[in-house]
Amino acid sequence: MSVRGVMVPLVSAAVASLFLAAPATASSHAAAGFVVSRAQFDQMFPGRNPFYSYQGLIDALGAYPGFARTGGDATRKREAAAFLANVAHETGGLRYVVEQNTANYGHYCDKSRPYGCPAGARAYYGRGPLQLSWNFNYKAAGDALHVDLLHDPYRVERDAAVSWKTGLWFWNAQRGAGTMTPHDAMVRNKGFGETIRSINGDLECNGKNPGQRQHRIDLYQRFAGILGTGAGGNLSC
Repeated sequence: MSVRGVMVPLVSAAVASLFLAAPATASSHAAAGFVVSRAQFDQMFPGRNPFYSYQGLIDALGAYPGFARTGGDATRKREAAAFLANVAHETGGLRYVVEQNTANYGHYCDKSRPYGCPAGARAYYGRGPLQLSWNFNYKAAGDALHVDLLHDPYRVERDAAVSWKTGLWFWNAQRGAGTMTPHDAMVRNKGFGETIRSINGDLECNGKNPGQRQHRIDLYQRFAGILGTGAGGNLSC
């Protein structure tokens, strides 16, 4: 995966209203249990697109309650730092909501799938914190999250909580090019390098694209420091 998004306008009033719809008590509880404070999030992403709000991330956490809540304090902080470091790499520091290279937009419709591409052949380009792409991934993520993303992939660029949930879906439920999910890699102490392998191992591991790989590692080490923990071992793949 790579940074392929284009800047989108500031979040609309309609989208902002979605943030307010969540019950305050549930939202406050999620924020209280999360190892990343709003101030730390702002420190990690000082130039982010307002669409990627801290509140949107908090509202998404309930979809995967084990995320950054498994293991000891260091493990929980390392997992949050690892997720957000990969997110930062994929989105240019949360600046990009949708894929940058529009020439790729027509490449993500696998017409061999029985459900096809009902939103249109160019509708399944990369979106969100881990740049969800392809019709089959939109279907799988939507099925897991109980949101019809196959027919409405644009929701990933309109609804901040749904956008964050798609990133958490990949992190917690998909192995990608690796042998384990990024969540399992961090809670089993396999190291940050295994998260790179899952997310983009075909292009960045085993000596490929060392600059891209090192950028992820540098971000992870910085974010772990912001959260007050060490980065652990096995940083590369």
